[in-house]
Amino acid sequence: MLRAAAAAGTGFPSLLASKRPRAAARLAMARPPLLRALGGGQVPVRGRRACFCSDDASGSGSGAASSAAEGPEAVAGGDDGEGEQTASAIVPTNPRPEDCHTVIALPLLHRPLFPGFYMPVSVKDPKLLQSLVANLKRSMPYAGAFLVKNEEGTDPNTVTSSDSEKSIYDLKGKELLNRLHDVGMLAQITSIQGNMVVLLGHHRLRISEMVAEDPLTVKVDHLKEKPYDKDDDVIKATAFEVISTLREVLRTNSLWKDQVQTYMQHMGDFNYPRLADFGAAVSGANKFLCQEVLEELDVCKRLKLTLELVKKELEITKLQQSIAKAIEEKITREQRRYLLNEQLKAIKKELGLETDDKTALSEKFRERIEARKDKCPPHVLQVIEEEITKLQLLEASSSEFSVTRNYLDWLTVLPWGDYSDENFDVHHAQCILDEDHYGLADVKERILEFIAVGKLRGSAQGKIICLSGPPGVGKTSIGRSIARALNRKFYRFSVGGLADVAEIKGHRRTYVGAMPGKMVQCLKSVGTSNPLVLIDEIDKLGRGHSGDPASALLELLDPEQNANFLDHYLDVPIDLSKVLFVCTANVIEMIPSPLLDRMEIISIAGYITDEKMHIARDYLEKNIREASGIKPEQVEVTDDALLALIENYCREAGVRNLQKQIEKIYRKIALKLVRHGISNHPPGGITTLEASEESNGVVTVTKAEDENLKNSLAEDASADVNLADSSLKNIDVVPLTMESEVGHNEHSIEASTGTSGEETAKTVNTSSTPEANESTQRTMEVLVEKTVEKVVVDASNLSDFVGKPIFQAEHIYDETPVGVVMGLAWNAMGGSTLYIETAKVEESEGKGVLVVTGQLGDVMKESAQIAHTVCRVVLLEKEPNNPFFAKSKLHLHIPAGATPKDGPSAGCTMVTSMLSLAMGKSVKKDLAMTGEVTLTGRILPIGGVKEKTIAARRSGVKTIIFPSANRRDFDELASNVKEGLEVHFVDKYSEIYDIAFTCDADTQAS
Repeated sequence: MLRAAAAAGTGFPSLLASKRPRAAARLAMARPPLLRALGGGQVPVRGRRACFCSDDASGSGSGAASSAAEGPEAVAGGDDGEGEQTASAIVPTNPRPEDCHTVIALPLLHRPLFPGFYMPVSVKDPKLLQSLVANLKRSMPYAGAFLVKNEEGTDPNTVTSSDSEKSIYDLKGKELLNRLHDVGMLAQITSIQGNMVVLLGHHRLRISEMVAEDPLTVKVDHLKEKPYDKDDDVIKATAFEVISTLREVLRTNSLWKDQVQTYMQHMGDFNYPRLADFGAAVSGANKFLCQEVLEELDVCKRLKLTLELVKKELEITKLQQSIAKAIEEKITREQRRYLLNEQLKAIKKELGLETDDKTALSEKFRERIEARKDKCPPHVLQVIEEEITKLQLLEASSSEFSVTRNYLDWLTVLPWGDYSDENFDVHHAQCILDEDHYGLADVKERILEFIAVGKLRGSAQGKIICLSGPPGVGKTSIGRSIARALNRKFYRFSVGGLADVAEIKGHRRTYVGAMPGKMVQCLKSVGTSNPLVLIDEIDKLGRGHSGDPASALLELLDPEQNANFLDHYLDVPIDLSKVLFVCTANVIEMIPSPLLDRMEIISIAGYITDEKMHIARDYLEKNIREASGIKPEQVEVTDDALLALIENYCREAGVRNLQKQIEKIYRKIALKLVRHGISNHPPGGITTLEASEESNGVVTVTKAEDENLKNSLAEDASADVNLADSSLKNIDVVPLTMESEVGHNEHSIEASTGTSGEETAKTVNTSSTPEANESTQRTMEVLVEKTVEKVVVDASNLSDFVGKPIFQAEHIYDETPVGVVMGLAWNAMGGSTLYIETAKVEESEGKGVLVVTGQLGDVMKESAQIAHTVCRVVLLEKEPNNPFFAKSKLHLHIPAGATPKDGPSAGCTMVTSMLSLAMGKSVKKDLAMTGEVTLTGRILPIGGVKEKTIAARRSGVKTIIFPSANRRDFDELASNVKEGLEVHFVDKYSEIYDIAFTCDADTQAS
């Protein structure tokens, strides 16, 4: 390949070949060995070469090597005078290059110029360009091309930027001369187009002195190679190694083939100097390495420098080939896979096994909607057909195609007209509700009413129920129980902190990544049109720049509007009238009034102690014990422990904290059992042989098949563990043979309690004879769990499991002192009792003022002022001669000052506290009251009757005073809540006075 390319590149021009056939034939026969090694073609004629360079064929001056190399050409030229005439006729007036001793210095930025090579140079200096043009016109088309040195302190391997290029042309005279290398190239100016000057290298120059500064003109000396022996073995070997390396590069690099062709056309045959110049010129080496080759006049050294450069070029070529091969293989593999896939699709399409993507999608959407076509509304079917038709006309690569496909996917996947079969069995629903929740009679009654109406009508309508109450009372879990009782699908989503209307109503399809709202996602998820949807934390809705979600919920939760609910993404009406919505909230006052008006409120006040006991025993403890992996016979939590846990650790209205405390107890019990080596699920390598129950524990014999496991078990058994509960004990390590050597003799084991326990366990036949010891070489010690008593948690050791009590008794006075009265309060966590204390600060004429503390809100501060006025009126009526309030400065305080307090229900308690101080009488023992008082002494109704009643029972109160308007609320309470309480309902404060002080006076008198 290389020989053919070189031969094609070095042929004669047709005109000269036709004129000089004899000279061409002789030159072909006289082709030198270097040219034949590179695979070059015929030697160009001298006339062709002279028109580009000079009459001197060597290109580097006369010398022994040059003369010897050009001998055949000289002979050929002498044989044919016509060739010489032709050469002289082409450039008859051009001066010889050797006659140019003063030249314009042209800076080269990127690479040095070598003999026989063209180089385009961009000249930015107008004055320099003008001088070059003038030289060309004066038939002096020569200039000196010198490589520019790098600036001091710069990396020679760093590519110079355009800024550096501009700075070169800004230098003039001596500064520019200092930046140029001394050795350069005499270059012939072949053409100038604009500011682009094309140079052709002739031979080497060295700057001797500066002649002119602008443009820089220098006096030069022409350089020639040092004499060398062309028959020297080192030179020959180096030259042939260069040729061999060049041939390897030429096989793969077509650009180098073109370089060889062009060089041979202008320089003729390769000799050793030209070979070195050619290798350095065509390599991609660093410009300063090429400059070293240019400056080297010793032919042998120059060849060695060139060999290094072409070797590096060969390595780069190999790396290039490997990279190209890897990329080509990757592309070919991908293209092959793509073509095969396309062929496979075409074959399947021809056989009718597969259709194109658009047809397949259309068929998939039609199959989806075909199953429920009779139930699907007509307007939805129309939209689906229009979108399918539109899909067929769109290109699969267009963005609109993806939007339409996703839209059809949502439209066809919704359960249009599909309803789950509801269970209207009231008794079945009652059983499920009682199974999942204890108490909550009003909630269960409302659900049963809903089921009963559905049974009579034959179909159930959607409703909106809101469960309000403190945290942990089971509002969210009730939703699941209702769904299970009704046999409906359950879907829950929380709107706490929701501030984007699009989460409810969906996004417009024009937006990137648009999706439907929560309700459409719900219908897709459950697959029916009548699920139970639990909207959690509806009182914590946010409001942001994206709209008001509370207003968006108005359409969703309105039974009159949600039959045609419109989602922004689907843009078709959806019937949500059969959906049962259950909302949860902690404080209904936080729900916007229009939204609250659409919901039916069911309040869950909280659980009293009895209810918490049942929940803990029947629900929480059982589930937590199973989750902890503890068996019922291994632990016992007494009722006293649960009662103490509820009253001293978990007083809140819900049971979430109670669950956490029970989990804490069982975790500690599990740790104790594991520390004693007890495992309800034996690990790998342990085989349980037999177990027999004793009156106070379990005897378990195990086998260890692994030596490491045996040692770890023995260490666990011998560990000294300090137990908080003394009931865990009797962990022994006994010798035991392997399972195959276990004897079948049974031995009686007496119970450790001294009772006549006759339970037996199989033990090992432990013969002490030498024969028995030899037959039991595989005997090992393993852990035996023996007579482990169950862990008992009672009130006495409860603090070992859950720490010190959090709450202290609210009933802090055995005998109520003067000026102290117990009130009842409500908060988000349930109800609580608090004392109102009044003390006299000082007494003097005109000091009748009142000071209040305890972090009271504005409402309670006003209640205190009203109570102070009412006290004056009542005291004037009861004890006209008592000037207490006119002369005394009073201080009214409500303890727990770190807790903010506010609300209109403490007025009557404040009045009673101040009257108790004024009259020096203590109120009735175990009395609590609540209610707001007016200036005329009327008692106004309050809220939170159940919570306050529960708080009173927890504090041991026997007598409660409520406003008469709250009698209905009290009558609705469960009987177990009202049990043991003496409740008085009053309209005026005078009735409270009689209950609080008269009864106490009678008691004291008696």
